[in-house]
Amino acid sequence: MTPKEKAKELVNNMFNCDKSTPEESMAMLYPHAKQCALISVDEIIEIVYNSLTSIQELNYWLEVKDEIEKL
Repeated sequence: MTPKEKAKELVNNMFNCDKSTPEESMAMLYPHAKQCALISVDEIIEIVYNSLTSIQELNYWLEVKDEIEKL
């Protein structure tokens, strides 16, 4: 999965997890979902960085973060 595809998947998953407020506008919920996805990716980046697994894996998650910020 490309970083761009993963970014969209994460934000969409975060957006769809809150089904309790269907009356709220998408304009309010989408930025919140985007922020939740960024928090998740920051956690993954920290784990990958601290475990020194591979530079490719770290770069992948950094690219995912960049793609989320572009959404």
